[in-house]
Amino acid sequence: MSVIQGILLGILQGIAEFLPISSSGHLAVAQNIFGLDDLPLLFDVFLHLATLAAVCLYFWRKIWELLKCFGRWISRSPKVKENSKDYDVVLAQKDLANRKIIIAIILSTIVTGVMGILSSKLIPNLSIKVTYCGFLVTSLFLILSSFIEKRNSRLAQNSDDKKNPSVSKVQALIIGFMQGIGTLPGISRSGSTIAGALFCGVDRSFAGEYSFIISIPAILGAFILELKDLGEVSSSIGAAPVIAGCAAAFATGYISLTFLMKIIKKGKLQYFALYLIPLAILGLIFLK
Repeated sequence: MSVIQGILLGILQGIAEFLPISSSGHLAVAQNIFGLDDLPLLFDVFLHLATLAAVCLYFWRKIWELLKCFGRWISRSPKVKENSKDYDVVLAQKDLANRKIIIAIILSTIVTGVMGILSSKLIPNLSIKVTYCGFLVTSLFLILSSFIEKRNSRLAQNSDDKKNPSVSKVQALIIGFMQGIGTLPGISRSGSTIAGALFCGVDRSFAGEYSFIISIPAILGAFILELKDLGEVSSSIGAAPVIAGCAAAFATGYISLTFLMKIIKKGKLQYFALYLIPLAILGLIFLK
């Protein structure tokens, strides 16, 4: 692989990782076009790590808030009593909400991890045609999620209750399952998890934030599982293409993430299906 090819794959990863069009699917198609089908899976994971850095940078305040909450949670023993002078009402309420999110992240990650381990044994043997079929599945998720989200919005307008941005245990399990489906070729991880969150009735803006936060343990877990191929990456690709690709993925990833969060708030995810459906049909017809 040349440095130029590494940069092009990095740019593609940065754009497709956050936009709900499947980064792994687009990388598989691009590698097929470039004749790089024999690249170790760890190279893809390296590119995902670069976009993961973009996630951490974009959501660093929320991530830091969750980490501090988790630290207070496991270190506070005995628990500060409510009538104590050291008791902070506002902080306690915020910590309670963040603990629910932490529990939800753990549950989602467990479900995704189990599904990811199972699917990892199937992916290397799947045809490139499966990727194009995955694009169609992603399109279906995006279209259905738009209808579900509109229904949720109407229900929220007719309700007197304020919806706090949170995820229940059942919702976390369903979202984790949808993220597990997103490990399959051509199925967008962000598209499937955001769609799953909207199906469950999670607030639209928080659905996007939660989707990307739970990608952190998922991508780190995939990286650890693929570390066995580190020597193969070094010998078959070289350091320069990997570094160039990761830099390109990080820069374009941050830009595309910023763009997608605006799209999510407007509830326009279904528009990406207008790109994926023709791409899938053309791929199924013309490409081998």
